[in-house]
Formats: sequence, C-alpha cells, structure tokens
Amino acid sequence: MKPQPFTITIHMVSSLDGKIAKPDNSIEWFETTDHYEKGVTGQDPEVFLKTIDCYVMGARTYELALELSKNYGWAYGDTPTIVISSRSLPIERPNVELYSGDLNQLVEERLKPHYRNVWVVGGALLVKAFIDLKLANEIRQTILPIILGEGKPFFEKIEGEQALHLKDVTAYQNGMVELCYEIVG
Repeated sequence: MKPQPFTITIHMVSSLDGKIAKPDNSIEWFETTDHYEKGVTGQDPEVFLKTIDCYVMGARTYELALELSKNYGWAYGDTPTIVISSRSLPIERPNVELYSGDLNQLVEERLKPHYRNVWVVGGALLVKAFIDLKLANEIRQTILPIILGEGKPFFEKIEGEQALHLKDVTAYQNGMVELCYEIVG
C-alpha cells in the first residue's frame, strides 16, 4: 500500500465575494437556508475531520476560535493545533501549542515528520505567507450563498500570479460550493 503523501491544504469558508469574516467577526452568516436540489448531502463531518492530522492557524483566528468555543464548542476537536504567533496567548487545550519562528522550519522539522494531512485554517496573513513561501499544496474554498459586501478578505496582497489546477468541485444541498485547487509550481 502506497503511503499517503504529505499535503498542506489551505482551507477557508467565505462569502461569494471572498470575505471570510464580517467586520465584527460575527458568524451567523454561516447558517444558510438555501436549498439546491442537485446538490449532495456531503460526507459525515466527523469521519471527514478525522482525516486531518494537524491544524495551523494564526493568532487572530485562534482568538476568535476560543471566543466562539464558549458558545459552540472547540471546532478542531482533539486534533493537534499549532498557532503561529509571537504573542503570548492563553492555551486552554492540551492539543494546542504556540509556534513563533520560520514557517519553512515549521514545515520541515515539525509537520512533515509527524503528519500527512495538515490544514491551514486562517487567517489571511498566514494564508499569504504559506502561498508566497510555496509551502501549500492545495486550496479548498467553501463558498456560502451570500454576498457580505464588506469584511475581511480571504486573500490579502498575494505577491504575483499563482497558477492553480482545479481538482474538484462539490455543490451541496445547502447551497454551499466547495472548490479544490492544486497549487501549480
């Protein structure tokens, strides 16, 4: 049996106009009442989430996740989570650790030896760094059926053009569409 290759996936949920958060960081817009009859129901979320070995996120994403966990629970379960920050942040879970340093070194020395499927889950500055340093293999963008008009963009000041190859598209019954692109070159 061939071993699974090491993959870093950038994943983000956004509005159709590419916003990942409202200016006030509220998330009620994540709930959709749309219905698309040709859509699929999707894989069992619990089964799918078990395929992710490690999450990587920026400090602001972590702080928002901590705040949201008070009402919704910790979205990342017991999966190891590395928070990229030079600030001291509260660590409330044993599977969360802080990292401050070179991202190439993080990938080569911490991620590759221990994990196969790593997901970078935000924010925009961390996504930019992973793309600019050519550390990510693919981008999965789940688009919700809403236009926010204002808010925080998914991509912010990416340096230069980046060619992509469409690997997969999935339309869900709730109106969400997931695009999966391989990062080329």
